[in-house]
Amino acid sequence: MLVIIKSAPDTPEGRRGVKIARHMSADIVLLQNGVYFIQKERLEDLNFYRTVYVLEDDRRLRGLKDNDDHKNIKNINYDSLVDLMDGSDKVVGMF
Repeated sequence: MLVIIKSAPDTPEGRRGVKIARHMSADIVLLQNGVYFIQKERLEDLNFYRTVYVLEDDRRLRGLKDNDDHKNIKNINYDSLVDLMDGSDKVVGMF
């Protein structure tokens, strides 16, 4: 299962998306303002430790650095996003 999150961490929608993914044991895709979840241990604060895919263009446009030090955060492009959605049994979003 894959949960797509576009809302910022300071919004109820963004936090709800992460909580749903955690409870469903799903991976998440962060795009648009959702990429801010990779800052300051925000995902760990919500007890999320599964795979996190970050749309690289959105991360770069917002001036966020690459998180090479976190093994569960993976940068993807639009083609990879389509492949992920196609390969997932369920896709839930957008929060």
